[in-house]
Amino acid sequence: MSIIKLRDWAADKRKFVKVRDYLDFAEAFVEFREKAGNIQAELVARNTPQYRFFQYNSEADYLISRPINTQLFYEADQFLTSRELFLATLDCIAHDGCEFTPAHRETLIRMIYTAQQSIGAALDALGNGNRAKKINGDLFERFIQLAVRECGVECRSGVLHIPVKDDQGVEQFKMNYQHDLMIEVEGDLKAIGSVKTSSKDRIDKVFIDKFLYNRLTDALTPHFAIFLHDVQRKGKEPNFLTSKTFLPGHFKGYTIKLNPLDGVYYCDLLPEMKTDPLLSTQINAIDRFFIEDLPRFITNKHF
Repeated sequence: MSIIKLRDWAADKRKFVKVRDYLDFAEAFVEFREKAGNIQAELVARNTPQYRFFQYNSEADYLISRPINTQLFYEADQFLTSRELFLATLDCIAHDGCEFTPAHRETLIRMIYTAQQSIGAALDALGNGNRAKKINGDLFERFIQLAVRECGVECRSGVLHIPVKDDQGVEQFKMNYQHDLMIEVEGDLKAIGSVKTSSKDRIDKVFIDKFLYNRLTDALTPHFAIFLHDVQRKGKEPNFLTSKTFLPGHFKGYTIKLNPLDGVYYCDLLPEMKTDPLLSTQINAIDRFFIEDLPRFITNKHF
């Protein structure tokens, strides 16, 4: 399959309506990457050599992809086995009594990363960064929703209309909140999530939304955030680098002075998220969301 066909496939959101649709695309992309001649070169980031940029051939005008973490992105010979384990893991989450091994956890992280970054890398062949960003973001939000449903949990995206009352308890107006992921049990809202490919320009809103929503509703509804990564391309060929889009000062300030979130999850954790004394207590890999915290959200167990 050519990069043009993959690009057009990724750009058609109608083709991604089931978890397996995402896996089918990822399988096609990792096979495309493996075949000689499809990629002109894989350029290594000078400052973070685990990241590579795929430079496509003349068919895509030698355009260059976003940085891909090759420690997370599956090779073609790993993909099929990992695909089946990923689906089995989601099914296992839907049933009580399963025991999860490190392999279950690894496949949750790497399969979500590989599937979504395959879409993003293919969309980079559009040569239109804004369009690629919008489609990729919409598809990631949908992917996480579909994966949650595969775990047997009700969820949806949409608008919540929150009444704002005066001191006498009289409603004055309603505030509308658009949310990416609302976890429900028989229509009862259990948790609210933000799902974005990156925290860039978005992290402040997640903290403020929790503060305002819980003040306006007199509730303690958990709020969480899921991010794919916080890495972007920097520099020019041949001296490509990566830079981070995560703002640790903002994150720490809101956590300490406003309110901590009830879960923050990444596929591609930055090193400081593992080593910083505060960040490491607040940020986890995405397997934690699916295996530990999603079941707690729906049962209202203490975090």
